[in-house]
Amino acid sequence: MGTRLLSEQQVKNRFPQLSYIRIHTPSKHKATIYAWNGQLHLPEKEANLLKKYASGYLYPYVCYQIKPYHLVADDGVPLLNEIPLAIIQTAKRRDLNQYRIIEMINQLFPYGRLSFAKYDAAESMIHFDFHAIRLVPDRDKERMYQYLNELIPLGSYCEIHYD
Repeated sequence: MGTRLLSEQQVKNRFPQLSYIRIHTPSKHKATIYAWNGQLHLPEKEANLLKKYASGYLYPYVCYQIKPYHLVADDGVPLLNEIPLAIIQTAKRRDLNQYRIIEMINQLFPYGRLSFAKYDAAESMIHFDFHAIRLVPDRDKERMYQYLNELIPLGSYCEIHYD
């Protein structure tokens, strides 16, 4: 499954000269790769090679665009919050699937059960239900949403319904 973290790792492995890499889903079925080399520049040749690589080897259901890293701020890409090591390791697994995603979230939030509800392919929206045995604090809702966004494929969004 083509998560942000796995895709960034693959780009770093393929293009070690790129010192700064960030991948973001700006809209459904799209992902933007922001990159700079050690001189804080993205030469056109490298951008073209990166585009070709992304289109051929990263998550195939996404249209990729390449931009210089400094546009992260201009494009309003959210800052990265601290992510638990367990989420990072899970997101980098090549055999990640919906069952492992649910298992990971259920381990981190044991006072309820996450389940897959449906996938809306046209909107690239994955719907989950969280059946809680107690009230879920807003902070935990934010964390769960953030963690799920690290575990779902690029070009997709998620929505969580709490019971």
